[in-house]
Amino acid sequence: MGKVHAIITGIGGYVPDYILTNEELSRMVDTNDEWITSRVGIKERRILTEEGLGTSYMARKAAKQLLQKTGVDPDTIDALIVTTTTPDYPFPSTASIVLGKLGLKNAFAFDLSAACCGFLYSLNIAATMIESGRYKKIIVIGADKMSSVVDYTDRSTCTLFGDGAGAALIEGTEEEGIGLQNSFLRTDGKGLPFLHMKAGGSVCPASRFTVDHRLHYIYQEGRTVFRYAVTDMSDDVVKILKDNNLTADDIQWVVPHEANYRIIEAVCRRAGVPLEKAVVNIDHYGNTSSATIPLALWDAESKLKKGDNIIFTAFGAGFVHGASYYKWAYDGANVAAPTKK
Repeated sequence: MGKVHAIITGIGGYVPDYILTNEELSRMVDTNDEWITSRVGIKERRILTEEGLGTSYMARKAAKQLLQKTGVDPDTIDALIVTTTTPDYPFPSTASIVLGKLGLKNAFAFDLSAACCGFLYSLNIAATMIESGRYKKIIVIGADKMSSVVDYTDRSTCTLFGDGAGAALIEGTEEEGIGLQNSFLRTDGKGLPFLHMKAGGSVCPASRFTVDHRLHYIYQEGRTVFRYAVTDMSDDVVKILKDNNLTADDIQWVVPHEANYRIIEAVCRRAGVPLEKAVVNIDHYGNTSSATIPLALWDAESKLKKGDNIIFTAFGAGFVHGASYYKWAYDGANVAAPTKK
């Protein structure tokens, strides 16, 4: 038996129906379309507005579409990983809820928390599991209901975030030259003061005080986060290129975390990769945290060709960051186009 390589064999996605536009936001806070577009490149974002629905709902919808597209028997799934910053509950895991709703009878499930790097980290964990030979099929889902932790009176953050979920099926192959090739992942631990939610955890449990003082929303020092994101993501891309003897000319696509269009521009410029090689969908989804990379793959799937050299890169609270070199494993144009909502 030859070496097993971990490959993505399918992509599913889901975004809610409701579209929150810049014009509507301008009626909620002191902002306007020009201000938002020029600073972050976002025109609209999807919001899950139905009462009683959380992250698991979107994750399940993305995974269900993935199973339908790939035709995989749910009973053959070995594991399911959900990466999210906005779990349905502190416990049980959102992954266990998704697994139950999908009826996966032979799988175990767990959540992974790595903020906006969640999908990148989960992909690497799933790949290691597949390469070990102990597991054959793993579903990795990045899903976040960011609207549940956004303060819509704070214009510095409420313009940025949207809701959505993306799912990938990870399998093994002995075919050479495709799949996850190499990764560089790091956590520096510097980010707590600059990007966090102040209350709701064990340090500061929920109370009347924390609710009254609006401590259950995202807190971000934007300029500091911007600076670290640009530096770390671009440095990580450069390192991945160097470690794998690649140049920008060798890369077909860069799939970055969709946090801010200006960050994506700066990362590409500092890494020497033409901006037109970046998959960008922040204009119509906003920052969906752990869902941004799989949703970008979902949007771009029809353009991806077998053997394409792809760089994934992300940055998030913590600070966590990293990049991966991946060779695409199938011709996306041959896959039925997903229904976008």
